[in-house]
Amino acid sequence: MFLAHDLLWGMTPEQLPVDAPAWVVESLHAGQPVVVRRAPSAPDVIAVGVRGRLREQRFATVMSVDAISRCVRPEELCHVSIDRDLPAVRALCQLRPRLDGCGWVWGVSGSVGFELASGFQALHEGSDLDLILRTPQPLDRLKAQALLKILDTAVCQVDMQLQTPFGAVALREWAGSARRVLLKDASQACLVIDPWNPQEQAA
Repeated sequence: MFLAHDLLWGMTPEQLPVDAPAWVVESLHAGQPVVVRRAPSAPDVIAVGVRGRLREQRFATVMSVDAISRCVRPEELCHVSIDRDLPAVRALCQLRPRLDGCGWVWGVSGSVGFELASGFQALHEGSDLDLILRTPQPLDRLKAQALLKILDTAVCQVDMQLQTPFGAVALREWAGSARRVLLKDASQACLVIDPWNPQEQAA
């Protein structure tokens, strides 16, 4: 089973729709991986996104499951290092020991995860650090606030998504004061009171 933020190799330009932009074709020709995204898909394909050189270059498509040759998950990238003196890389080095000691499974996604996994340069001075935290059991709001304080000591903006059994919620939102938070699953985004028990959200 493939999860949102997993990186997949094996997609070729031939699998793209005919109207795909030229930069998408170039990205796949170069051997770049695609990233699994949250969206409904048929059993034999998986919803993915292709990254371009520019931030706004993101292309949503589907990949044949049979074409997948390799998968790298965000949690496999926690201790991968690259020789790039950039704020997002320094932030990861700074936070790594604290996150290792938090008792949860965490991972690196976004531009940092992409570059760590693939070797393709995706980072610049202004890049954020995107992280995920696997939270099969509820993370209470006080612990979320304590974790956010740790992340906010980093040398760049750090965004963390909590991956619950029912979808993803932003740590920053869950640690905030709003009664309801936005939970994103494969088919929708909805406001819920408890991301670990969304069926019982108030009417």
